[in-house]
Parts: sequence; structure tokens; C-alpha cells
Amino acid sequence: MSKKTFVKILSVVLALVLGMTALWACGGEKEDENVLVMATNASFPPYEYKEGDSFAGIDVEIATLIAEKLGMTLKIEDVEFGSIIGGVQSGKFDMGMAGMTVTDERLEMVNFSSTYATGVQVVIVAEGSTITSLDDLKDDGSMKYGVQQDTTGDIYASDTPEKGGYGSDNVIRYKTGAEAVQALKAGKVDAVIIDNEPAKSFVAANEGLRILDAEWAVEDYAICVAKDNTDLLDKINTALAELEAEGKVQAIIDKYIKA
Repeated sequence: MSKKTFVKILSVVLALVLGMTALWACGGEKEDENVLVMATNASFPPYEYKEGDSFAGIDVEIATLIAEKLGMTLKIEDVEFGSIIGGVQSGKFDMGMAGMTVTDERLEMVNFSSTYATGVQVVIVAEGSTITSLDDLKDDGSMKYGVQQDTTGDIYASDTPEKGGYGSDNVIRYKTGAEAVQALKAGKVDAVIIDNEPAKSFVAANEGLRILDAEWAVEDYAICVAKDNTDLLDKINTALAELEAEGKVQAIIDKYIKA
């Protein structure tokens, strides 16, 4: 075999190998496209939490049904709450679902689905605290407020007194609501501002705490999707509308939140 012939054969073989590699790669991408990746922060019961190695909660069950409607397999990534929107923006995650409130600031970064649940922010205090109502909460620097970082409790509480907040200097941020509650028990903060449903779970699990009667804030929960992924947003909204018409969304909420 001449050197010229050998080179030609080698070129053909290399072309075939590269072609097969491209086909395999395409096959892998196609398979990945059938997976719906949801970013959440699984420390927010009853919306999302861990049961052993599995995920559970309102958002988990609704997301599972959405994935089924889309003919996809749901994959859940448990990350810090503050990294969800950035991950969705970059395409690392297809959507974020973590008891996430629609705010003007977040709407500048991502799009949101239609609302699927209403959340209420409340205040947890220690039994015997001098704080007995929302009117007792001060913005003069005499009180510290614990929040889960990057949540609306954090955003609203950190705002200026003129806008209904207590000032950023008076807010202490924790990675999870559970850590904020432990700080309250240890006397490091005077109150914790958090969603009502997780608040109920935390108070039930920790003696010596109670929830103030009044609602601190009312907000809407929705699913965040990247700005340029309008096709997925439309599909999610269609799936949500169908699930709500079938009564399945309300059934899931009623399962976790008793009237």
C-alpha cells in the first residue's frame, strides 16, 4: 500500500469516527432535552423539603405533574435560594420553583409563569417577647430581624423605613429559614420574618416560639423561566391552566395546607 493510499484511508476512517461522535453527541442532547431541570431550595416546608433522599412538598408535586404534561422527566437540583435566578438565567436550570414571589426586581431578570399559590409572610417571636403585634416592630436600630437571604422577607425587611422596611443594618441574613429560627431561639435576633407555612412547621418543631396574629405581607408564588425561553414558559402556563382546571393544583395545596 502506497503512502498516498494509506493517507486517504486514514482520512476516511477519521471522518467516519468524527461523524459517529457527532451523532452520539446529538443523541445525548436530544435525551437531555427531555429532562426538565428544576432548581429549588429544599428547606422551605411544605413547599419543598427532603424526606430521606427524596424531595417532597407542594412545588415538587406540582412540578412533577407539569413535567408529565410536557412529556418530560423532572430533575430537581437543590441549591441556595439566592443562586436560583442566576442559574435559570444562564441556562443551567430550566426553571426555578421554590415558593418564589413575583417582584419587580426579579421580573427584570427572569419571566414568571401564572400564579399557582398565594403566600403570606408572618413574624415569629419568642414566647414572652415584648413584641406582641406588628406595631411593636421597630426600625430605630433597637431590634434585629432574622430572614432567609434573598427571599422576599429579606428584600422587604431590608428596605428603608419609608418603604415599610426596617433598614438593611437591622436585618441578619441566614442561608435557611431553619438557621434564622435557631438564631431567634438563641436570642441573636428579636424576630424572624418568613412565609406562614414554613413558620407553622418551625414553631411546631421548636418549643417557646409563636407567630404573631397579623399578616406581615401577602404575595403570589410563580415559576421563573429565562427571558429567552418563552416557548417553555408558554408550555408551563398551559400545563398549569390544565392542572388547575382539573383541580389537581388545589388538591396538592390542600394536602399540605389544612384549612
